[in-house]
Amino acid sequence: MSHNQVEIIEYNGTKYAEIIWADIRVEKTTFFSPPESSFQFGLLAHKAGFVEPPHYHKPFKREIHDLQQMFVVQRGVVVVELYSDEGELLREVTLRQGDGIVLIHGVHAIRVVEDMQCISVKQGPFLGDENDKVFVNFQKKNT
Repeated sequence: MSHNQVEIIEYNGTKYAEIIWADIRVEKTTFFSPPESSFQFGLLAHKAGFVEPPHYHKPFKREIHDLQQMFVVQRGVVVVELYSDEGELLREVTLRQGDGIVLIHGVHAIRVVEDMQCISVKQGPFLGDENDKVFVNFQKKNT
C-alpha cells in the first residue's frame, strides 16, 4: 500500500497519534504538526546540491503541559496499541522499518513482533520511569 500523506488517528475529536509511513514522499521539507503543537515533526527533503547555511536555533522559554513521543523503526516489526481514555482499544498499528509514529494523547502499549530497534524522541527532562510513566490495567475485550 502506498501512502501520500501522514495518517491521523482521532477519536471523539481528540488526536491520538500520527503515522509517517516509510513510503511517504515529499518534494520539499514538510512539517505535519500544527505550529502551536509542543512537538514539531515533519520530513526534511531537498534536491541534490542544496546547502543550508550554518545556523542555530534561538533559545526560547517554552512551557509544555503534555508529553508526546515519536519513534521511527530502524529494524524489526512492532505493533502499537492505542487506547481511548475509557480503556477501549482504538487501533493496532503495525510498524516496519522506516515507519514512524507520533504518540500525542492517551494510553499506548507496544508489542514487539520481530526483534526491533527504534529511534525514540520525546520532550525532556526525563524524570525516570517512576515519575514519567503511569501504568494502566485495561481489561482486553473479547471480540
